[in-house]
Amino acid sequence: MAAFWSELWAAVLNSSALEVWGFVTGLACVWLVARSSVWNFPVALVACALAAVVYARAKLYSDAGLQGVFIVLGIYGWWEWVRKPAGAPAEAELPITFTSGRLWLLLLAFVGSFTAVAGYLFDTYTDAAAPYLDNFATAVSIAAQYQIARKKLENWLLWIGVDVLYVGLYWQRGIVLFSVQYVIFLGLAVYGLWQWWALMRQRREAAAPPVVPPVVAALEEQPRR
Repeated sequence: MAAFWSELWAAVLNSSALEVWGFVTGLACVWLVARSSVWNFPVALVACALAAVVYARAKLYSDAGLQGVFIVLGIYGWWEWVRKPAGAPAEAELPITFTSGRLWLLLLAFVGSFTAVAGYLFDTYTDAAAPYLDNFATAVSIAAQYQIARKKLENWLLWIGVDVLYVGLYWQRGIVLFSVQYVIFLGLAVYGLWQWWALMRQRREAAAPPVVPPVVAALEEQPRR
C-alpha cells in the first residue's frame, strides 16, 4: 500500500501544467453542475479545451474529440439554462425533470451505434488505445452531457457509471492526475444526484396546491348569511 501511494504521489508531481489546470477547472465545473449553477458552463469551456490537449497527447483521440462535443453542448446548455420562455417571470429557470422513455431510447440507440462505428474506425485506422471502451465511454458521456443541458436528473446515473470506467482507463494510460480526478468526479456525481433530487422535490412541493383539511373546506363552502 505504501508503494502505491508513493507511486501515485510521484505521478502527481510529474503531471504537466495542463493536467493540473485541467484537474482544477474540471473539479470546479462538476461542483457547479451539482449545485445547479449556470456558471458551470463557462468553466466547462476552459476545462474542455485543456483536457482536449492532454487526451490527444495520451493518444486517447476519442476523448480529445469528445471535448469539442462538450464545448458545443456546453454552449447549448448555457443557452437552455438562461433563456426565458415568453411570459415567464424573470426568476424562472429551466426545471429539473426526469428523462422520458422516448429520450432514453434515442440515447441508447446513439450510444450503441456510436460505439460500434467509432470503435471500428479508431481500431482500424488509428493507433488509439482501447478504441471500443474509449468510444463507449465517450458516447455515454455525450448522452449524459446532453441530459445536463436539458436538466435531466438521470444524467448523474450515467456519470457514475462512466466515471468508474475512466478511472481505470486513465490510470492505465498514465494520466494519473486525471484518474484521481475521476475518483473525485464519482463522489461529486453521487452528491449531484442527491442534490438535484432534493431541488426537484422542493420545486414540486412549492408548486403543489395547499392541502385544505376536509372540515375547513366544508366550512368555507357554506354560504355566508
